[in-house]
Amino acid sequence: MERAFQRTQVLTNHLLQSSSPLPSQTLSSNACLSYSPPELSENYAFDVKEMRKLIDGHNLEERDWLFGLMKQSELFNPKVKGGKVFVSPDYNQSMEQQREMTLKRIKYLQERGVFKGWLTEKGEEIEMRKFAGFEVFSIYDHSLFTKLGVHFPMWGGAIQFCGTKHHHDKWLRDTENYSIKGCFAMTELGHGSNIRSLETVTTYDSNTGEFVINTPCESAQKFWIGGAAKHATHTVVFSQLHINGINQGVHAFIVQIRDVDGNICPNIRIADCGHKIGLNGVDNGRIWFDNVRVPRENLLNSVADVTPDGKYLSSIKNPDQRFAAFMAPMTVGRVNIAIGAVYQSKVALAITIRYALTRRAFSLKPNEPEVLLLDYPSHQRRLFPLVAKTYAMSFAANYLKVLYAKRTPQSSKAIHIVSSSFKATFTWNNMQILQECREACGGQGLRTENRVGHLKGEYDVQSTFEGDNFLLMQLVSKALFAEYMAAQKRNKVFKGLGLEHMNKPCPVIPSQLTSTTLRCSQFQMDALCLRERDLLNRFVADVLKCKAKGENTEQAFNSCYELAKDLGRAFSERAIFQTFVEAESTLPAGSLKDVLGTLRSLYASICIEDVSFLRYGYLSVDNGANVRREITKLCNELRPHALALISSFGIPDAFLSPIAFNWIDTNSWSLV
Repeated sequence: MERAFQRTQVLTNHLLQSSSPLPSQTLSSNACLSYSPPELSENYAFDVKEMRKLIDGHNLEERDWLFGLMKQSELFNPKVKGGKVFVSPDYNQSMEQQREMTLKRIKYLQERGVFKGWLTEKGEEIEMRKFAGFEVFSIYDHSLFTKLGVHFPMWGGAIQFCGTKHHHDKWLRDTENYSIKGCFAMTELGHGSNIRSLETVTTYDSNTGEFVINTPCESAQKFWIGGAAKHATHTVVFSQLHINGINQGVHAFIVQIRDVDGNICPNIRIADCGHKIGLNGVDNGRIWFDNVRVPRENLLNSVADVTPDGKYLSSIKNPDQRFAAFMAPMTVGRVNIAIGAVYQSKVALAITIRYALTRRAFSLKPNEPEVLLLDYPSHQRRLFPLVAKTYAMSFAANYLKVLYAKRTPQSSKAIHIVSSSFKATFTWNNMQILQECREACGGQGLRTENRVGHLKGEYDVQSTFEGDNFLLMQLVSKALFAEYMAAQKRNKVFKGLGLEHMNKPCPVIPSQLTSTTLRCSQFQMDALCLRERDLLNRFVADVLKCKAKGENTEQAFNSCYELAKDLGRAFSERAIFQTFVEAESTLPAGSLKDVLGTLRSLYASICIEDVSFLRYGYLSVDNGANVRREITKLCNELRPHALALISSFGIPDAFLSPIAFNWIDTNSWSLV
């Protein structure tokens, strides 16, 4: 009771501002916190410009020029906070306002020559320039990135790759100049991933030389079509083509949906998909076709054609192969989504780690300063594995971009498999990173102006558009199954997709893993190859068992879906790690290589820490504990390089957020 009385007296004296409080119970305030830029205390042990060259990989001057274009225009919503200028969309605007701002930004960029050559020039150089542009757009705003992605790689890409010369001559320059605004009408209400079962139907009228496109039922309405609700003038419609009563499968047709004044064309109905959890700067719409007639020349005919008298022609007789050839060029959408996810991870980590280098919480001893968030081992354990993962994804993204830019007919299968694998892995990783960063920023992560929390809603869609991630992992596993069976049937070695390790003796994980072993790149590669190899063998065996019980191939694959997902992930992480090792091998000895080696070991360790290594018996419980301890050590070793690692992302300050800098001044009363 005496203790309770004393505490009550202290509080009473404090509230009444008594001049005679109890001497031993005086309440005193700490000195006010002040912001100290991390640059004053953090050192750069390696050249951040050289690291940026390594992880960005290409077109650095082009990127910086684009950043500058956006910073200097009022269209990109510059705001001064805490003495710094930040550019970010105003997400408090209505959906309609956000859409109009996205359109104005595209026109601004077009008028300054940003898109010059994007569709009218060919070659590796222009492809890499486009990728650099999309990476910059993804840093600023997902709506800008997506609306441009629909217009150029999807609408424009469909004409480029599925069309022929007369399509190119008629449509590409106007598309590049943005006098035509294109969209991509593939997805339907009833069919998203299963493109082969689309319900839109097209027939041919030989009397008029026209195709007739029809939406036969409500589930056949085109759904989620970016650009369709307000701005698009034309679309590529994916539809079943019926010729003389025979369904020849899915084909693509150019259809005008609005006239030059923006009015919807006859026999076309368009509705708005409405407000979304993100991407409200993109006008997603729904389209119905009521026996819409288009000229015969509007069939994109690189794979198949219809003669004036209504005869169907294709050099590819097998419908499966024809469908594959027709869809192969569309992989650029997955490539763009994958690389965009990497750059959003960079934005989130740059903001969160800068905040953690200046925000303090709790003292370890009385009268000592509070501790920086990033000096807590738990905070390091949360964030540094994600930094390592982002570096790994950067190298893998660079590999994927070059693979696509140098594509040949022979490499189309590899591009399809790798892009599917990386798209799923990168977007899953990105959502994990955004969530962890949101939490690591505490309450400040909830504020829209600080970007990290808001980006979760903006990027959530990436897990499902251009292919549901679970289905993509099944697709990858099916492809690996086919490679395995083909090698067995021909009695030949594995070649391609990085599967050459299957030709070598099976690696063995030592019974006792030491720190030296865990940091050895050869051990790391062996461990990842062992998992992929074993899961492929298990997957093949289980599928064949299911087939032996009478299931058909698709049923067997569905029965083995858990193994399929694990195998797809194992393939992806091994492939990503391989690109990391290759990037590291290009460096001479020195501090840059040393830091990259630590990051590589951390990435490998978090892959090996995955539950699959215990589930399938590759690691003992004791070795699993050794891996976990090693991760803690690696995180601690990366702590001195924290600022340098995120500065190497090359993201200008204006594209981060207020909490990445002077968050005290940003929140001062004078700015209310």
